Amino acid sequence: MPLGDPVGPVDPVDPVVAAYSDRAEEYTALLGSMDVVDPADRQTVARWAAAQTGLVVDLGCGPGHWTAALGAAGHDVVGIEPTPAFRTLARRRFPGIDVRDGRAGQLPFEDGTVGGVLAWYSLIHLDADGFGAALDEAARVVAHEGGLLLGFFEGERLETFEHQVVRARRWPVHRVSDLLDVAGFRVTEVVTRTTPPHRPHAAIGAVRVSSRG
Repeated sequence: MPLGDPVGPVDPVDPVVAAYSDRAEEYTALLGSMDVVDPADRQTVARWAAAQTGLVVDLGCGPGHWTAALGAAGHDVVGIEPTPAFRTLARRRFPGIDVRDGRAGQLPFEDGTVGGVLAWYSLIHLDADGFGAALDEAARVVAHEGGLLLGFFEGERLETFEHQVVRARRWPVHRVSDLLDVAGFRVTEVVTRTTPPHRPHAAIGAVRVSSRG
């Protein structure tokens, strides 16, 4: 997608896109920098990315800091983001990065053409059906033995909570692992951390091994 493409209107039926559109500048100022990313998370993502071959997709890239960081580290990377304001900010802040319109359940790639998908806290607003559909779509585009890395809020049970921007969900690691297995991924790594006063976090790495079902 060219850097100067139209940003388009905000999706009026998607409350998550609308909420992030309203607070895109504020979010970017507070969280849109690698400087504020926990060092443990930077290490987890860097280790995962180093193991990927081919195109890496930064799904739900927001204001583009992870996309830019992965590109600077030498990866072929595309950011996918449904919020027009975030795409505009990402291109403004990091000229030359490839950021495209798209969403978790409908990725703009052919079957099996992606080396790895990074979904770093980009699925936290989805319900169980939406989460499963997003994993199915990732399985469609990721090549055999390609990778997927999920970052999410961890909890003892699946439950919603009032996120700073819009309602989100906590997931037990075992439930996410089960959904990955159904979608055709094999879990290879689980990392959890709690840094008070922040919420418990989890990351799960997986590889694409089979078709669903």
